[in-house]
Amino acid sequence: MAAGMLLAVVALLGQNQPATASERLHQLFEQAWQWELAQNPTWASYLGDLRYNDRWPDLSVDAIRRRAARRAEFLRRLGTIDLKDLRAEDRISYRMFQRWYSEALREYEFGWYVLPLNHREGIQSADVLADALPFQTEKHYRDWLRRLETFPRFMDQTLHLLRIGVQRGMVHARPVAERIPKQIRKQIVDNPEDSPFFKPFRRMPERLAPELRAELAEEAKHLIRTRIVPAYRRMLEFFEDTYLPAAPTRVGIWQFPRGKEMYRFFARKYTTTDLSPEEIHAIGQQEVRRIRAEMEKVIERTGFKGDFREFLEFLRTDSRFYARSSEELLRIYRATCKRIDPALVRLFGKLPRMPYGVMPIPEHIAPDTTTAYYLPPAADGSRAGTYFVNLYRPETRPLYEVEVLSVHEAVPGHHLQIALAMELNGLPAFRRYRGVTAFVEGWALYSESLGEELGLYQDPYSKFGQLTYEMWRAVRLVVDTGMHYMGWSRERAIEFFLENTAKSRLDVVNEVDRYVAWPGQALAYKIGELKIKELRAEAEQVLGERFDIREFHDVILSSGAIPLDILQDKVRRWIDEKRRSR
Repeated sequence: MAAGMLLAVVALLGQNQPATASERLHQLFEQAWQWELAQNPTWASYLGDLRYNDRWPDLSVDAIRRRAARRAEFLRRLGTIDLKDLRAEDRISYRMFQRWYSEALREYEFGWYVLPLNHREGIQSADVLADALPFQTEKHYRDWLRRLETFPRFMDQTLHLLRIGVQRGMVHARPVAERIPKQIRKQIVDNPEDSPFFKPFRRMPERLAPELRAELAEEAKHLIRTRIVPAYRRMLEFFEDTYLPAAPTRVGIWQFPRGKEMYRFFARKYTTTDLSPEEIHAIGQQEVRRIRAEMEKVIERTGFKGDFREFLEFLRTDSRFYARSSEELLRIYRATCKRIDPALVRLFGKLPRMPYGVMPIPEHIAPDTTTAYYLPPAADGSRAGTYFVNLYRPETRPLYEVEVLSVHEAVPGHHLQIALAMELNGLPAFRRYRGVTAFVEGWALYSESLGEELGLYQDPYSKFGQLTYEMWRAVRLVVDTGMHYMGWSRERAIEFFLENTAKSRLDVVNEVDRYVAWPGQALAYKIGELKIKELRAEAEQVLGERFDIREFHDVILSSGAIPLDILQDKVRRWIDEKRRSR
């Protein structure tokens, strides 16, 4: 009896023992992750988590305020865990969690939430969510119908935030704002079956009974007619009567309250460095000069007789560099990816299990978006990664860009890096599924430089395309800081772009307007790429013949997307360990 009581007391004491620092840390990570998914139901849907598939995010001011308070509480709890009690990988997670939540609170303080959309993404194209969702069961369709039913509330909250932005003087510049009404009009249809929101009901699975399919489709048409279209009519009226008149004709957030301070914050956030806008601008100018010299050498190889401007005009206008149709362009993209895939084993020891596909960008957003983008796989493996390519006006899409673009967006760029990160099962979810822009985009730009090692860029025009893309990212450092911090006009940014790259005017204008709408994000690419190249050069110099490119790449990718200072520490530890192991 006494022995049994003693065992019971020991067991009770064991249950009350405080968790280790690592256990407390991971409990916090999991609680915060689950909370974030609930707060961001559309993001959860993109990840393949269907628990919140029947709702939109709550964009009310009260909800935004509550989210900020909850994030502050998560940070307070993080501060109770002693960093020195954690193992190395947990220390990385600690620092990243702290950085992300601190940045989220800073962004809230600046009031950036009053810009919940831009011309590239937002409620005016909310239907694209359907492209990432499974529609196989009745519940999948019922969830989508529920989203259609509650859409007016989502719209009203969005418009309320935009009105606050008008009151505060935080409104997208006119070149961005003017693009949005055209996108809204595409949602205002007379026939509900023409609505992009009706797309899931056009081809329903045969496993659903015919009468059920008919019922679901009828309900969708009713909700589109009575909820979706009227909501977009209100949005169009607001944009034409209120938002556009308030949109400044000049570009740059230097015009916003605390605009320059805000931009310095975005520069730090997206580059994960302490570089000032002035320093980033200078780095960009230096890179433009360096890449320009390399481009001149490639022009010599082609035998072209003329100056740099004339060569760019030749590339923009000669029909040999363009596909004759959208279908031909898509075939070329897909064939290029099939050539790259088997060459990856030369440079990587570990490749992702998850495949990817090449698909056209949806027609209704293609005119206003960039040349390509990547959609990651679903977290549960139910959807592969997708490399979306822009087939709008193929006569403006140069074929000499296909190789470099595919390397960036698919492999070994975004798909390889992001899919590998998602497969790192030992890391907390926020590290597997969230990105650090400087790493993610820096890696993709660095991947472009691997093209020759993969057997690409054999044609001098394709090599010029690669340099054009590298120049594109160098130009970004100059024009993004120029417009948002130094008062550059949009026209000056466009001309600087056209003078230094072979990209078409359509692409250049779309790119510049993207920077106008998304201050600071474009800085991440070149800053991240330069850091990875710097670390590779350092490893090659220190290790000499013992340098293994496959091992180096595996080290870079082995912790998922991490800030550049943490990446530098990690690579230098690997170099030191490998050097001492001799």
